[in-house]
Amino acid sequence: MKKILSSFSMIFLISMNAFGQNIPLDPSVRIGTLSNGMKYYIKKNTLPEKKVDLRLVINVGSILEDDNQRGLAHFMEHMNFNGTKNFPNNKLVDFLQSIGVKFGQHLNAATSFDETIYMLPVPLDKPGNLDAGLKVIEDWAFNATLSDEQINKERGVVLEELRLGLGPDKRMQDKYLPKLLYKSQYAERLPIGKKDILENFKPDLLRKFHHDWYRPDLMAVVVVGDINVNEIEKKIRDNFSKYKNPSNPKERKSFDLPNHKETLVAIETDADATNSTVQFIIKDSEAYQPDVTVQQYDQSLTEGLVNMMLNNRLEELVNSTNPPFTYGSVYHGGTYARSKEAFQGAAVTKDGDQLNALKILLEEVERAKRFGFTQSELDRAKDQMLSSYEWAYNNRDKTQSGDLSNEYISNFLKKDPIPGITWGYEHIKKVLPTFTLKQTNEVITKFVKDDSRVIVITGPQKDTIKMPTEATVLTTFDAVKLADLKPYEEKAKAENLIQPFKSEGKIITTEADSKLGTTTWTLSNGAKVTFKKTDFKDDEIIFSAISLGGVSLISDTDYNQTKFALDALLEAGLAGLSKTDLARYLAIKQTSVGSYVGDLTEGISGTSSKKDLKTAMELIYACFTALNYDPDSFNAYRTKKSAVLANVDSDPQYYFSNEYSKFINQKNPRFTNLEPTEKDWGNTDYKKAYDLYKQKFANAGNFHFYFVGNIDEEQLKTEVLQYIAALPTTGKSVTFKDTGYRAMTGEYTKMYKKGKEPKSLVTISYNGEAPYNEKEAMALSALGEVATIKVLEKLREEESGIYGGDASGVLSKIPYGAYDFTVNFPCGPENVDKLTKSAIAELQKFIDKGPEQKDLDKYKEGEYNEYNTGLKDNGFWLQWISKNQLDGSDKYDILNYPDKVKALTVKDLQDVAKKYLTKERKIAILMPEDGWQKAKKEEGKKKK
Repeated sequence: MKKILSSFSMIFLISMNAFGQNIPLDPSVRIGTLSNGMKYYIKKNTLPEKKVDLRLVINVGSILEDDNQRGLAHFMEHMNFNGTKNFPNNKLVDFLQSIGVKFGQHLNAATSFDETIYMLPVPLDKPGNLDAGLKVIEDWAFNATLSDEQINKERGVVLEELRLGLGPDKRMQDKYLPKLLYKSQYAERLPIGKKDILENFKPDLLRKFHHDWYRPDLMAVVVVGDINVNEIEKKIRDNFSKYKNPSNPKERKSFDLPNHKETLVAIETDADATNSTVQFIIKDSEAYQPDVTVQQYDQSLTEGLVNMMLNNRLEELVNSTNPPFTYGSVYHGGTYARSKEAFQGAAVTKDGDQLNALKILLEEVERAKRFGFTQSELDRAKDQMLSSYEWAYNNRDKTQSGDLSNEYISNFLKKDPIPGITWGYEHIKKVLPTFTLKQTNEVITKFVKDDSRVIVITGPQKDTIKMPTEATVLTTFDAVKLADLKPYEEKAKAENLIQPFKSEGKIITTEADSKLGTTTWTLSNGAKVTFKKTDFKDDEIIFSAISLGGVSLISDTDYNQTKFALDALLEAGLAGLSKTDLARYLAIKQTSVGSYVGDLTEGISGTSSKKDLKTAMELIYACFTALNYDPDSFNAYRTKKSAVLANVDSDPQYYFSNEYSKFINQKNPRFTNLEPTEKDWGNTDYKKAYDLYKQKFANAGNFHFYFVGNIDEEQLKTEVLQYIAALPTTGKSVTFKDTGYRAMTGEYTKMYKKGKEPKSLVTISYNGEAPYNEKEAMALSALGEVATIKVLEKLREEESGIYGGDASGVLSKIPYGAYDFTVNFPCGPENVDKLTKSAIAELQKFIDKGPEQKDLDKYKEGEYNEYNTGLKDNGFWLQWISKNQLDGSDKYDILNYPDKVKALTVKDLQDVAKKYLTKERKIAILMPEDGWQKAKKEEGKKKK
């Protein structure tokens, strides 16, 4: 008997070696399939606490529409918010808002080519919310009412969403898609659909789509959160098993992105295009197969290393003093089609330089293919990959529910493996050291081939720009193969960022705040350090440093000469290391630090793992004391920025925002443009900006540092004494000042015309100076949230005139007391007058009667929901504990906030409406250049 077992074991082991051991499933997720074919994934996860992330995943998208249904997969997604069995008409959004779920921000859905996904995060602070959330998922899956009335009302909303996508990019896309998606169904099934079909389809067509495709065997329910797994599984089985599949179900076909021998080239231009781009794809010969075996998993890891090494090389080019393009990357991965992967590359270039960018992308690929990678490159990529896995593993018990849900969705739709981070980290530690240069070099060879290639070039149409021809694009491939290339040479990695030194810094005083759970040290150089230890993430520390002053303290001339250079300063690198050297030095570190000089403050912000806190402190120290001076890096930044912004005025929205900003800031000599023009660059002084930065960071005594996360106090103290306490100081206390400049006052309507598409944008605002009052500030903010609810209800749900819109109310304290209440919405030009009047009428209701209590209650529930989530978030605490340094607010506001929200009344909101929304009204409108009259005529034809 033992001999038989031994022989069987040998056969089994041989089989395992031949075909590969299967990747295990994460044992912490409960996966099951109901008798009707519906699948479910359930996992208990307590981040965020007292919340559950619900998803309905349907393996159906626009690719399955009939010719006369184009756009109806997406339309169906809309209809699930407009009437179901348990939530008729628009009661669903109303109900979810009443329990603190905000439409668009929390509650959402998405339709793509191959799938439709509904997302619903539900707070579990009240009994019944979980059952209600599952009832919503059930209704979305099976119980849409799809009445003629609601379908016809929703047409306008979907058409408005379609309208938002119109413009030069869409016009060019329509031309190049037939080549990019050559002979595939995808080219004919963009999810937004066809305008004429959306306007005219019979409601029965939508009901047919729902009947055919919204069925159990094509669905999965994902439930991740602070729940009882057994209880949820029982509820799913009890509530979802009763639904049946159609008696003769339509086949759920898969669609391919066909291969082709020839190289397809699309060169498209548009007079209003804002960017010049090039992209290539080289389709795989075989159809995509998900990783099932460990061997396949390891092959994917190897491909990931190759992607990383290639992009590290390209990043060096982008960060060089003579960058060939503003952005460039290559990778092997998914395409539009689920069944096909490809080797792909893309670059954003200056106008007319797309062919050169393509050549450089291909040359770097050819260089890797011809000479392979270096051992130091591979070691660095391995270290980068291991470092990211290690960080995820260290935070394995503090992963957001939404992130886990996305993994399970990929498993359902694409059969992607879900072994869990524990298995993944342990496996990668074992397997990474075994990967060789031979393996990675073989991968890059497989990526590149001569067939199934597509190149797409887009850019602005101008007489001054000569675009390449198809022939010159094709010869580029041949030229690259014959190019005189040299092997890549990588510089040695720097061993130190900051040379060791002895710090004389000390902690002078220590102050503990038991209410906030913070400790504050005052250092011998005058700097203050406040830290809060949390367990929200096991391996995360985030931090900031703030000093008051900013550019408010400099002259108008100096401001205009430095404002566009300040963002470029870190391009020079730190401590003698270039930006590329710095990236190489930090490659295996889980830390990032940035510095800034703003309007009212200067400061530092960043994040770090516990292990890399010392490196983070070195970066902080370098930002203060060792910013490089390199005019060439500034010129490279200017070149890249100019390439991106060369045609920005062609974008109607930017043009509108910039011109309106010029109008309201006409008395402010500090305002020129939202983004720099060539004239602005000509007036920019890099040396002056550098000197200003050095001056701002020469006084650490004016800075307050804040650290929040899983902090080891002794470790933090050691690093603070070594680096922060050693920073230079002048001993002076400085604050910001009010420059005295104000926006235009008065009541007016301004109209701007830009763009060829029938698209408009409306901004209604009330603003001016006003003494700060904390209660009024909260009431005005709440009024903005309530107004957003009413704008969507009235302009979207009732009038079907917009896809989205919002309102906001702010009463600010610094640098001077001021109020601003603004309503924004995009719409068709033919509806501008009507919808503007409707929006103003809604605001008038606030003035006359105040908001409805139910809408104020929705706002409150949303705030409680976000507040409770925020209490377990490091960033939330960092923002609140640093707030009072800037505005002088009560440092305990974070603890008192829910009570202040609860105390708000309808009268409070009505009072601020009366006070601020009856003052000077300002209206700004964007209209198309020549589409208004056309839109009016079309509207008139419809009415006839």
